[in-house]
Amino acid sequence: MEDLLKNTTFWTGVSFVIFVLLIVWKARGKVAEVVNGRIERIRSEVEQAERLKDEANAQLADIKRKQREAQEQAEQIVENARNEAKTMKREADKRFKESMARREQAAMDKIAQAEANAVREVQGQAADLALAAARSVLADRMAGDAGAKAMDDAIKETAGKLH
Repeated sequence: MEDLLKNTTFWTGVSFVIFVLLIVWKARGKVAEVVNGRIERIRSEVEQAERLKDEANAQLADIKRKQREAQEQAEQIVENARNEAKTMKREADKRFKESMARREQAAMDKIAQAEANAVREVQGQAADLALAAARSVLADRMAGDAGAKAMDDAIKETAGKLH
């Protein structure tokens, strides 16, 4: 054992172990404090990450809800547009039919007016022809002695009717 007491390596090892034990004994509180601080930081980061995750999930749910609402609103707008287009088409068809009926009536009125004008014109021409024929016949009958006698008789008749 005497050799052991004289051995410098042994004493170096013992002093090293004592040194380490003193450091551990003195630094144990600080190491624990550092480790506990690190644990608390990690714990707070985990809690913050969980809060952020919860917020992100809440925002995601909100965005999905808004997206659903927007989709429903878009579908409603499309449905309203379709209904309005159908209504507009029905109204346009109705106005077109009414317009065509008015135009047809106007055309019928013009045709009736043209027929009436044509009838009047034909009647006028027929009357003119009849008058011309009567003049011609009367002119032929009144020519000569027979015409003079007929004139004298007509004048006598007229004189009797006037008095």
